[in-house]
Amino acid sequence: MEPAAAPGVRRHTPAFRTTKFMPKKRAVAVIDNNLRVLGAMGRLLSALGYYTELYASAKEFLDAAMTTEAICLIVDIQLGESCGIALAQRLANAGFTIPIIFMSADNSESVKRRAMEIGCVAFLIKPFSAAVLIEALAKLSPRRAV
Repeated sequence: MEPAAAPGVRRHTPAFRTTKFMPKKRAVAVIDNNLRVLGAMGRLLSALGYYTELYASAKEFLDAAMTTEAICLIVDIQLGESCGIALAQRLANAGFTIPIIFMSADNSESVKRRAMEIGCVAFLIKPFSAAVLIEALAKLSPRRAV
């Protein structure tokens, strides 16, 4: 069994992802500075059949962006010292076209509007149910969908 990753280290679940007896799962990257939310999202996505890439900051994701296998990003709007929308803009400027699902505890229209303007697939208000997340993932293109 693989030891738990230290804070700030790229974490993957499940640890047996490269086992030749297991088919490769679709990957979803989650970026949230709240480690409890990050862990809960990782467990939920794994239960839904996804391989997860968990990042505790925008910088942590940017450091690994060129090697991500994610078909979708789930990004918190408020990332401590940075902003999920700014991260999405930076990725778009660099030529990344990966679909983004934003999540936020802020239900204001201005935040939703900014997220939609950047082209997000869905905007989830925390806390949200598994059914809401499944519905958002289903909005991905057929080759990327659930």
